[in-house]
Amino acid sequence: MNEDQLKGRWNELKGKVKERWGRLTDDELTQISGKKEQLLGKIQTKYGIARDRAEKELRRFLDSLSLSSDTESQESKSEETSSRR
Repeated sequence: MNEDQLKGRWNELKGKVKERWGRLTDDELTQISGKKEQLLGKIQTKYGIARDRAEKELRRFLDSLSLSSDTESQESKSEETSSRR
């Protein structure tokens, strides 16, 4: 998921971000507004981790969301095909 996708889906994703990084406040998530650099900075600060580790964790998290979105869209396509038979 690239930064444009992150910004575009931010309202949908910020709940999942909050689940993953619970130390981030609702106000901080609102301020971040899908900006990857700001999210990385907040993760680093709140969790006291190095930038490279924050980047790896965020990349894994975003990749898992992309995979689950792909899986969901594949499942819905399968269901549509099945219901037509």
